[in-house]
Amino acid sequence: MSGRFISPGHIGIVADGTTNGPTWFSYHYYDAAKQGRSRLAIGKIDGSDGWPTPANQVISHSRPASAITTRMKMKIVFCLPLLVLLAATGCATSRGKLVWHDEFNQNGPPDPANWNYERGFVRNHELQWYQPENAFCTNGLLVIEARREHRPNPNFVPGSTDWRTSREWIDVTSASLTSRRLREFKYGRLEMRARIDTRLGSWPAFWTLGATPRLGWPAGGEVDIMEYYTGTVLANLGYSLDRKTKWLAYKKPITELGGVAWSKQFHIWTMDWDDQKIDLRLDGQLMNHLSLADADNADRGNPFHRPVYLILNQAVGGDCGGDPATTPFPIRFEVDWVRVYQRGH
Repeated sequence: MSGRFISPGHIGIVADGTTNGPTWFSYHYYDAAKQGRSRLAIGKIDGSDGWPTPANQVISHSRPASAITTRMKMKIVFCLPLLVLLAATGCATSRGKLVWHDEFNQNGPPDPANWNYERGFVRNHELQWYQPENAFCTNGLLVIEARREHRPNPNFVPGSTDWRTSREWIDVTSASLTSRRLREFKYGRLEMRARIDTRLGSWPAFWTLGATPRLGWPAGGEVDIMEYYTGTVLANLGYSLDRKTKWLAYKKPITELGGVAWSKQFHIWTMDWDDQKIDLRLDGQLMNHLSLADADNADRGNPFHRPVYLILNQAVGGDCGGDPATTPFPIRFEVDWVRVYQRGH
């Protein structure tokens, strides 16, 4: 079997009448060989050693549920929405209610109800020209793709001292998606499952900026839930203090995470945010923490008690990304899903 979980769907946990040994489960998954259709399968988790591990056995595909139940003489104990994944820590109630999500299951451009775009040369002297064409959904993933291209910069001004307009040529294109004015949130769990390109020059990020009108950066606050460049995964928080940017930064070399093997896998980045604190996690492990009271003296008030919007972007080079001269293109940031949970909804 090859495939991955999708939504809508379900995970059905099935009892076999014992408390040890394998426990069977049913689930829907995405089957690329079946033109994007979900399929029903029966597998098992072996918990005989005290911890559930996949047993890599699939009994049935695409059988009616009644046939499965009769054949295996088992009883469905409960069903959950597919959004509660087997690999997730805790239960749905520990996260709060799912209030918004994008699973990127529709091939083509990202959903315009959720995302708009930055355009042109934007920040940090980065090499890429941002344009919507470099973001697309395929096989259940959002792909943000940096490409080598060569064409004139339409904003070029001879003799300009502004780096955005002094470049005569565009040599790299990419995309930056934002949820500004479309999907904005105050408190909750903001989460992404993605795979990032960790080769030299790649600078992907999943981050938030303050959504308060007329309150710019850094006074509006910044949270880098996921940022990567030059061999290091980062989890950062920033705000304005005494007219300077106050950073709380955490860095983790990918050599300590698993190196090349880690880079080939999908991972989950999480921002847990309430009126007391922000915790940033990678695959459930705490990367950075802020007690919100520590930012109460921020210029123009504490930005972390105000709504934010999301940004997903694949930058290249610039102030931090490294020189991509020897890196084969394209460079891809692949996002499986983005989800937001909140309490009290």
